[in-house]
Amino acid sequence: MTFSPAAETARMIDSLGAEQLAEAASYTIGSHWMILGGLVSSAIVTWLVVRWGGLDRLANRLSTRRWAARTWIVSAAALLATGIVSFPWSIYTEWYREKSYGRTSQPFTDFLVQDLIGFAISVVLGAAFFLGIYALMRRAGRTWWLWGGGFTAAVAAITLLLAPILIEPIFNEYKPVPEGPVRTALLAMADEAAIPHDRIFMFDGSRQSNNFTANVSGILGSARIAISDVALGKASLDEVKAVTGHEIGHYVLGHVWRSVLLVSALSLVAFFLTQRLYPWFAARFGSTAAIDEAAGLPVLLFVIGFLLTLATPILNGMTRMGEREADNYSLKTVNLPEALATALVKTAEYRNPRPHPVQEFLFYTHPSVEWRVRNAMEWKAAQMATAR
Repeated sequence: MTFSPAAETARMIDSLGAEQLAEAASYTIGSHWMILGGLVSSAIVTWLVVRWGGLDRLANRLSTRRWAARTWIVSAAALLATGIVSFPWSIYTEWYREKSYGRTSQPFTDFLVQDLIGFAISVVLGAAFFLGIYALMRRAGRTWWLWGGGFTAAVAAITLLLAPILIEPIFNEYKPVPEGPVRTALLAMADEAAIPHDRIFMFDGSRQSNNFTANVSGILGSARIAISDVALGKASLDEVKAVTGHEIGHYVLGHVWRSVLLVSALSLVAFFLTQRLYPWFAARFGSTAAIDEAAGLPVLLFVIGFLLTLATPILNGMTRMGEREADNYSLKTVNLPEALATALVKTAEYRNPRPHPVQEFLFYTHPSVEWRVRNAMEWKAAQMATAR
C-alpha cells in the first residue's frame, strides 16, 4: 500500500476526536479574542489611572528630588497603579480561563503568590528600563527613538542572560533529567550537537500548566534546553528525543539572537511612531504630561502596546519561521518523523490544529499542527522512497 502523507496526517489529527477538536478550536479562537480584549482593557486602565491624577501629584511632590530618583519612583508608581487596576483581567486570562479549559491545575493561592512575585519584579525592573528610556529622551531629544532600539536590544540580551539564573528559578525548579534511558538518549543527542551536558534540564512546568511543552532560554553561558515534566510524563522515549531535537535546533540555529534583533528593529519602529502619536493619545486620555515625563508613562505604555499589537503578525511570522526550521532540524538529525508528529498532536489539545490560513497568519506563533504533522509525514515518505 502506498503511504499517503495527507491521509496519515488526517488520521492522526482525527484521532483526537470531534469533541476535543471542537474544544481546542474554542480555546484557540477565544485566545485570539483576548488580544482585542487586552487592548480594550489596557485603554480602560490607562484612562482610569490618568483620571485619578495620582501620578501628577506624586511628580509634583518629588519635584525637589534628583531627576533619576524622581523618574524611577514615578515610573514604578505608574507600573504599580496600572498593574493593580488591571489585576482582575490578569486573573481571568491567566488563571480562571485556563482553569475552565483544563489547561492548568494550579491552585489559585499558588497562582496569586507567583503572580504577585512576578508583578513586583516587573515593577522594579520595568521602572529601571523606563528610567533608561527617559534618560535617552532627556539627552537625545526628538531622536531618542533612534537610540531606544539599541537600548532595548541590550536590555533584552541582558535579560536573556540573567533570566535562567536569577528569575526562572523563582517560579520553577530546574534539575538534571533523572538517570535512565531518557537521560542517556538526551545526553547522546547533546554530544552530537556539541551542547554541554549541563545545558539540558527538566522543570516542574506542571505547577503552572498542563500543556505539553519544552523551551530554550538564555544566551551564552546561561543558555539551556528545558523540558517540562508534563512532556516527559506524557511522551514516549522517541517523542522526547524528537521534541528535544526540535529544541536543540533552536539552540544550534541561534534563534534567540534573531529574536533579539527582531525586538530591536520593532522597538525602533514602535518608538519612532510613539514619538509622533503620543500627543494625540495623551489628549484623548486627558493627560497633560509630556512624553518625556514619567507621569505620562501609562499613556506611553498604551501607545507602545497598541503598536506592538498591530505588529503581532510580523512577530508571529518570524516565530513560525523559527519553528519550521527547528522541526526540520529534528527531522534531519533525529529522524523520527512519526514520533515528532505524535508529539505535535498532543499540543493540539490547546492549539486548534486546523486553523483558517488567515487565522494562522494573524495569530499563530507556531505553524498549524496540521502543517507540522504533514511536514513530518512528507519527510517520512521521502525517507521511505529513498530506502527502496
